[in-house]
Amino acid sequence: MTTRRTRRGRYPLSLRRAPVPWERQEPTWRAAAPRAIGASLERALARPSGNWYVLGASCDIGPEEPHGFTVAGEEIVAWRDGRGRLVAGSGICPHLGAPLAQARVHCGTLVCHWHGMALDGGPSAGWTAYPAHDDGVLCWVRLDAHGREEPLPLPVVARRPDLGHAVACVYEATGICEPEDIVANRLDPWHGAWFHPYSFVDLRVLETRGPSSTSSSSSSGDEALVVRVSFRLTDRIVIPVTAEFTAPEPRTVVMHITEGEGRGSVVETHATPLGAGRDGRPRTRVTEAVVAASERPGFAVARAGAALLRPLMRRTAARLWKDDLAYAERRWHLRSSGRFPG
Repeated sequence: MTTRRTRRGRYPLSLRRAPVPWERQEPTWRAAAPRAIGASLERALARPSGNWYVLGASCDIGPEEPHGFTVAGEEIVAWRDGRGRLVAGSGICPHLGAPLAQARVHCGTLVCHWHGMALDGGPSAGWTAYPAHDDGVLCWVRLDAHGREEPLPLPVVARRPDLGHAVACVYEATGICEPEDIVANRLDPWHGAWFHPYSFVDLRVLETRGPSSTSSSSSSGDEALVVRVSFRLTDRIVIPVTAEFTAPEPRTVVMHITEGEGRGSVVETHATPLGAGRDGRPRTRVTEAVVAASERPGFAVARAGAALLRPLMRRTAARLWKDDLAYAERRWHLRSSGRFPG
């Protein structure tokens, strides 16, 4: 062990007795077996999504204006109806093709700015809303024509802390890759302390629980990567936690903190295919939702200052994803050129 608690159970911080220089860490490349990671990825990709795709943060879609998205090459428009419910559908006006993301919302009705066609969420002139869901943190849309799976009534959402006693934050970024490259990155926790030494130290994968690499099981209920890691504050002061990584559906990986500070908190990574860019290469949007909770009485102060805390949380996510998108983009580049190892 390289850490010890300053006061057991009272403070979340630990003091590292003998910080290990980056280059003298225990190598993890043998444990990060490409075949094992690939098998976990294959099982994740085989799990049902019910054709649901993440659009973005719930708080970004308000009652005053529509928002435009692209999912699998399709224009999507989303807005709130008169009762505040999420509505989503094709972003192309069925009349003459106007961009409905530039329409206006009046009393919950979307009014096209070209000729005034009004859409209240019900079928109209060939336009029909898609199934949509707001889970309180993220908004989702169901695209059966693209997913081509058996539809599910609701998206597969991981268990989260009670939102009334948590701080939620959403970060988004776009990379030149496919969703599987994002998922593969998250199913490789072994890279954490090597690739992100500014954030993680003393990382150990304690257990790879679930089906063997040769199993064809697609259930995620008994499959997880259990990791012990410390979040780095300074060279010696860290916050140690134990976390479990699971992939409940093909475009999502979830990290649950099971021991340590923030027990019960989750970090959800969602990968939404956008389609090809002008250069013909695929684009994928990463939507990372952090739902942080703590049993400490002082966490109420953090929740009261959530408006100040969220920019810091996004800044941390942005730094990590600058590296992790480079990882995912590199993986796609090698795969697409037939040079990916293994």
